[in-house]
Amino acid sequence: MRRQKAEGRRQKGGALGDARASSFCLLPSAFTLLEVMIAMGIFFMAVFSILALVSNGLRNAAALQEMPVDASMLAAELAVTNRLEEGFDSGDFRDIFPNYRWIREVTEVGSNGLFQVDFAVIHDVRGRPAETHMSILLYRPESQRRR
Repeated sequence: MRRQKAEGRRQKGGALGDARASSFCLLPSAFTLLEVMIAMGIFFMAVFSILALVSNGLRNAAALQEMPVDASMLAAELAVTNRLEEGFDSGDFRDIFPNYRWIREVTEVGSNGLFQVDFAVIHDVRGRPAETHMSILLYRPESQRRR
């Protein structure tokens, strides 16, 4: 009988001990405000860095779509001529490339009909003039010499 009472006490105490242990497990667990704010800060930093990368990528893609204008078109046009004259010339590309203009200077560098042609293509980029330069040598012995 004493054994039964002792076992009953153990069972009650054990059940009571289990209830106490399970009460700690049943408490609702949640993040603290500080943890939530840190997690949101990390999340927003990641999102804004991704947005910055996408924005830069789109800007670079738009810049690649603009066809760069260089002086090779002018040089090709001048290379098919037989005669050159020293001096300056300028113009624009009309509707093909609006807001672009060019300057050309032809100088004789040798007495045998060797000419140096310097080209400059000018375009305003965000309010600042941007220039590209190119120089070529052309041998045109039929050209008139300046005296």
